Amino acid sequence: MSAEVPLISVSNTFAESLSMSSDATPNRSPNRRQFLAATASAAAITAAPMFIPRTSLGYGRTAPSDRIAIGAIGCGGKGRHNTSAFLADDRVQVIAACDVDANHLNQGADLIDAHYKNSDCARVEDLRELIARSDIDAVHVSTPDHWHSFASVRAMQAGKDVYCEKPLANSFGESKAIRDTAIRTGRILQCGSHERSNNNCRFAAELVRSGRIGKVHTVRIQMPCEQDHHMSARAFRKKAEPQEIPEGLNWDMWQGHTHPVAYWEKGCHFWWRFILNYGGGEMTDRGAHIIDIAQLGLNRDSSGPVSFEAKGIQVAESPYDAFWDYEFTNTYADGTKLIGTTEGPRGLKFEGEDGWIFVAIHGGALSASDPEVLPQSVRDGKPVAFDQIDDSLKVQLGRSAGHHKNFIDCIISRAEPMATAEIGHRTATICHLNNIAMKVGRPVRWDPGTEELIGDFEAGELLLPNMRDPWQV
Repeated sequence: MSAEVPLISVSNTFAESLSMSSDATPNRSPNRRQFLAATASAAAITAAPMFIPRTSLGYGRTAPSDRIAIGAIGCGGKGRHNTSAFLADDRVQVIAACDVDANHLNQGADLIDAHYKNSDCARVEDLRELIARSDIDAVHVSTPDHWHSFASVRAMQAGKDVYCEKPLANSFGESKAIRDTAIRTGRILQCGSHERSNNNCRFAAELVRSGRIGKVHTVRIQMPCEQDHHMSARAFRKKAEPQEIPEGLNWDMWQGHTHPVAYWEKGCHFWWRFILNYGGGEMTDRGAHIIDIAQLGLNRDSSGPVSFEAKGIQVAESPYDAFWDYEFTNTYADGTKLIGTTEGPRGLKFEGEDGWIFVAIHGGALSASDPEVLPQSVRDGKPVAFDQIDDSLKVQLGRSAGHHKNFIDCIISRAEPMATAEIGHRTATICHLNNIAMKVGRPVRWDPGTEELIGDFEAGELLLPNMRDPWQV
């Protein structure tokens, strides 16, 4: 790399301020601490993501005092989905819920109380209050994307393990800070890119990495915007008109570190993902799943492409400034390409010198140019079973009993989860750099080793979020 070419990266001041570890240490009651230590001793701890069999972790009836205490940060649709998944695990006790919308908060807390048949769930508006509780071991962060960094960083600094929804954060700088904080504090962080725990996806990655289709030269990423709500957002072509803030919604806090704007119903719940201050559009919403499996299949979990070419459409005079109908080509240092479009069925196709394998996302159906590379059961439409292992494959990635269960397994064992902070950060980085390339209207070059843009100061400024007080981390 030429010394004359400037590198643009996140400033040390920003990264350190965002990921600085506090003096807080995990606060666990003796019962929980003894329970975790005892069950961890039964597991073989390795550096690789691992699944621990139910029998070795003591699944079954667990005394409430010995359960892992979880707080739910975010009680919208995804938040309640994640809460339900943890409620189904008897090793867990969900004891608190947090949301800036009182309606969502009550829905989330009512779900918890109904499960335990009591009214014990704490209900708080400010996540800082929940994070400060010494009786909480872990949190799930199921907020809009622009809140992921504050919630995750502060929770880990307070000694809590974190299940953070995908994408890991709404900017490169924020996701890097989450990754750095996880490393610095030693906390378990599971990114919510749950396709990592889809055993069809894991098996497809094993086939690819074991050479069953020869050397891979291209991965085709297909992210169609086919749902009605996505089409509605893309067709919206009028200015947002300010509306009265609904009772029970703390709109100022909902906006977090972003520049405050007037409330508009379709600029808030769900629709926020099409506004770049809060989310990254389809690129990060679906890309966090599909590109993630490309990284897994290519064995690039700690790296990424070196060049990003992308173009897309921003709808004129629309408050939804996310990109639509995009195309992108990302190239790794060895010439392997990710080629993405919004056409075709949702999923990804690995193309090698000897054939291809296609993986459908949100379902995981597999197909191949040579069906013989797939087991008969998979060809018959059955999912890869938990105990279905092909010993002839050189690469074995293991199976998962579920993304949420894997997180709890790893809280107990202290092994790495299926989707670590590093994995989530690297996938999010690809998504963010594609959005940046579309925003500046030209290709950008990237050094995945130093995590720096090469020779583009305008693009480099987009790596950093503009955070307002008091939500700077």
